[in-house]
Amino acid sequence: MAEPRAFLSFDYDNNLSSRNLFAGQAKSDSPTPFIVEDWSSKSVLPESEWEALISKKIANCHMLIVLVGKSMGSAYGVAAEIAMAKDKNVPIFGVYVDGAGTASTLPSGLARNRVIGWNWTNIAAAIQQMMGEGKNA
Repeated sequence: MAEPRAFLSFDYDNNLSSRNLFAGQAKSDSPTPFIVEDWSSKSVLPESEWEALISKKIANCHMLIVLVGKSMGSAYGVAAEIAMAKDKNVPIFGVYVDGAGTASTLPSGLARNRVIGWNWTNIAAAIQQMMGEGKNA
């Protein structure tokens, strides 16, 4: 099987730098065998076009990784991406970023017991778990 493809869901307004750092580390520093590609929309699109585009991209991934920051409760797009992943039977887990933790608000659809700290050993274990869940089972 090819390396797992992960769609990164994040709050663009508040966690873009963490997304860039996470994706960069995933490519070079981590012991985690997965591919992170920039699947985000490159321009502002009408909502229906954005939904169709992102839904198709999520369907082509093995998992959705939500980068959970402190302002996650207000990130509409993240909640929409989680719903799309659930609709496509794509397994989901989250990683706390930017000082977020167990007291931080989670986006709708993401269970607290599916969110972990930013530790590459634990992320690798979560990825391995995702590869046996949902559409990957």
